[in-house]
Amino acid sequence: MFRFRRYRALVVCAFVITVLLYHVSKNSQWDHSREMWHPGPKSRPQRPLDNQPNPDLGAAGKVPHGVKAPTKTQAPPKTTQAATVPDRKLPSHHDGSPKRPVVGDSAAEQQDGDAAPTSTAIHWKKPKEWFPIPEQELIMLPTGTPKRVPTIQFAFPKESPADKEKREERLAKIKAEAKRAWYGYRKYAWTHDELTPVTKGARNPFCGWAATMVDSLDTLWIMGLKDEFEEAVEAVKDIDFTTTPWRDDIPVFETIIRYLGGLIGAYDVTGRDPKYRSLLDKAVELAEILMSVFDTPNRLPILYYSWKPEFNVNPKRASTSAGVAELGSMSMEFTRLAQLTGKHKYYDAIARITDAFEDLQNRKGATAIPGIFPENLDASGCNRTAARLQKQAAQNQADDTLWQRSLAGGSGSGQDPAVAYDVQPNAEPGSGDSHPLRKRLPPQRYPASFRSSGLPEGWDCVPQNLTGSSSYASGAGSYSMGGSQDSAYEYFPKQYLLLGGLVPKYRTMHEKTVDAVKEYLLFRPMAEGDPDVLFSAKAYSSDGTTKQLSYQWEVTHLTCFLGGMFGLGGKIFDRPDDVEIGKKLADGCVWAYDVMPTGIMPEYATVLPCRDMVNCKYDEKEWYRALDPNYDMRDRQAAEYYEKLDQWKKQEEKWNKEQALQKQAAEQGRRSEADKEAAARAAGRSEQPAADAAEDAQQRPESGFQKRDVDANGAPVEKQWVLPPKPVKPESHLEYVTAKIKREHIPSGFVSLNDKRYILRPEAIESVWYMYRITGDKSWQEKGWRMFEAVIRATSTEVGHSAIHDVAVTDSKPKLDDSMESFWLAETLKYFYLLFETPDVISLDEWVLNTEAHPFRRPT
Repeated sequence: MFRFRRYRALVVCAFVITVLLYHVSKNSQWDHSREMWHPGPKSRPQRPLDNQPNPDLGAAGKVPHGVKAPTKTQAPPKTTQAATVPDRKLPSHHDGSPKRPVVGDSAAEQQDGDAAPTSTAIHWKKPKEWFPIPEQELIMLPTGTPKRVPTIQFAFPKESPADKEKREERLAKIKAEAKRAWYGYRKYAWTHDELTPVTKGARNPFCGWAATMVDSLDTLWIMGLKDEFEEAVEAVKDIDFTTTPWRDDIPVFETIIRYLGGLIGAYDVTGRDPKYRSLLDKAVELAEILMSVFDTPNRLPILYYSWKPEFNVNPKRASTSAGVAELGSMSMEFTRLAQLTGKHKYYDAIARITDAFEDLQNRKGATAIPGIFPENLDASGCNRTAARLQKQAAQNQADDTLWQRSLAGGSGSGQDPAVAYDVQPNAEPGSGDSHPLRKRLPPQRYPASFRSSGLPEGWDCVPQNLTGSSSYASGAGSYSMGGSQDSAYEYFPKQYLLLGGLVPKYRTMHEKTVDAVKEYLLFRPMAEGDPDVLFSAKAYSSDGTTKQLSYQWEVTHLTCFLGGMFGLGGKIFDRPDDVEIGKKLADGCVWAYDVMPTGIMPEYATVLPCRDMVNCKYDEKEWYRALDPNYDMRDRQAAEYYEKLDQWKKQEEKWNKEQALQKQAAEQGRRSEADKEAAARAAGRSEQPAADAAEDAQQRPESGFQKRDVDANGAPVEKQWVLPPKPVKPESHLEYVTAKIKREHIPSGFVSLNDKRYILRPEAIESVWYMYRITGDKSWQEKGWRMFEAVIRATSTEVGHSAIHDVAVTDSKPKLDDSMESFWLAETLKYFYLLFETPDVISLDEWVLNTEAHPFRRPT
């Protein structure tokens, strides 16, 4: 029997311990919920070696991605809940990569959102510089008188009063649409990155530093909206680039072209008026933060910069998978900043990137298509494969030495007592895993301790230059002028202009690129009407050479910048053939607009290429075959159908005969049975065979089968024919293609409409503007006006303009995607406006525009 007095001390102790454990579990670090990340905007997964501690360093104490409160000028959304935008394929401006999740206060984003930022802000602090460049080793801005560059713009004659009236009327309409977009942003998304023009809210994909406001500054000035410009300049003063509640990393490429380029361009268009010196000051403030991305062993930049101090305690390497556009589209902005401030370190930062690209372009076998770079590059400067091989070779040599010692001095001689060994008595020295003294090492852990030099253990590796990311073959990968690559090539001739022609390598690099594009990528589409236009394809090399290139005959909006690049480079470097190619490239995108049901080209599509770019006649049969790669199978199925139908008709005829014979036999049987029954009744008998019903059922054929009846012993008896189903007529090649064209609204010449969206992109109208300013041909204004009317018709909302979901709809207005990227005002509407502005406004002989259409003053 339990005696409480005997065990009372034990019971009391157990109770006390239980209470203590309960309180400890509630209030101590045992509560794992305290270790979870604070809910906030979901961050983009870090790319390999992109702003992360080197893997050789081990875990550096990863900091949870907590969301902190904005400063007073960066107020959080009104709602207490904010959600990430649904994960849809929404490429960023030039590189084509998926946009980052964003947060805002639109109705759509409030439905299932993350928690709003808290009240504590974390600020960027200048980290230790691990790989500084001594001042005497900086690459300096070139000095001297700028070289003479041929005139770029056409010598426009004085316009007639009628032409002026027409032009100014169109100019006013474009300005009205710009004001609608600006005022919508001003009312519903002020100081946020972007307006959501359907739900009248805001979102912040670019750190929440008012991307649309900064990106639109020079547009406001150019359009004469000076009051709006003044208000925006005052607001820009309050942006704090040292903190953001919206992202744990800074997208370097987008930040440079939109923010840094926007601030510099706005300062330049004001004539560098001291009144607006704050714009240059903010540019310097941002640049000082961005300079940290170049602090790598090879000075190639980190492309997604984790700005919080906790992430900046160890040295970093650049990414092993960097996009060409992201890596190569920084030169204009930092060059112009160096020119305005006189600080050569800004130019040094990007000059080293140019040197790396020049080396890659010239290195034999580094690229499959000489002059063009693989889509993804290893910018880390660290050849890990070579490092592993060297390490393995050293290990093998050590093992061989150890083996020799063991033979001379016994099994234990020369062995490391801290390491266990597997002894393989029959193995040969140097045979790798079967080595007689194979080490049983634990999983490798990289210590975080530092050597006297300050670098972590295991930092050293075999250095390498900029190279393709492919692990299959040097130079293998995709090559194109489209997303992830475009603006790097665009900057070669523009940087030449910005530097006054004093750095000739930019001309050489440009000419190598355009020569390669002409030889390997340009193609003409085959379509009704035989349009004499050009596009640039995507090529893929599996072996790092041009011997086995495979192609995607793509038509992408991002590639439409190429007409302007060919035209500009052709004028600068006196290559008239390139100007003609630029016309056909620009006309290709105009054609892609004109043939779509909405009058707007899709984000991405493929077309049928001509076999001969000069002699190309439309062949509907060939186009149909491209739309239906299985045309042989369909034709074969159609032929087989008619054969099967003939066989079925013969079976039907035989089945009908069998049915008639069975019906006749059954009728005779019934008469015979009736006679027998009558005779039986007359004789006083009235039995009926019990199996009659079942026997009658067996006589009825079952549709869809052909079988044999069997007797009681399973032996086959007379064959009974049953009619199979009638063959279903398959869709013929012609029927399939006709239905596909109608269902998907595919224009002549197109093979697929892979991405039917239009996200307010500027590249097509950009090339149209360049062609007008270069040639003086007014037909380009007419083409641009058709594009403008189609775009406004499809994208307008009450408070702005929205990306649309499908440019191929025919029976209604396209579905709106509730997105108005900052480049709508910064680029698209600016290019439409400049197409109808007088040619002296942003003259190409005085200005050079970055990839976000921000104008920088050329040296004189």
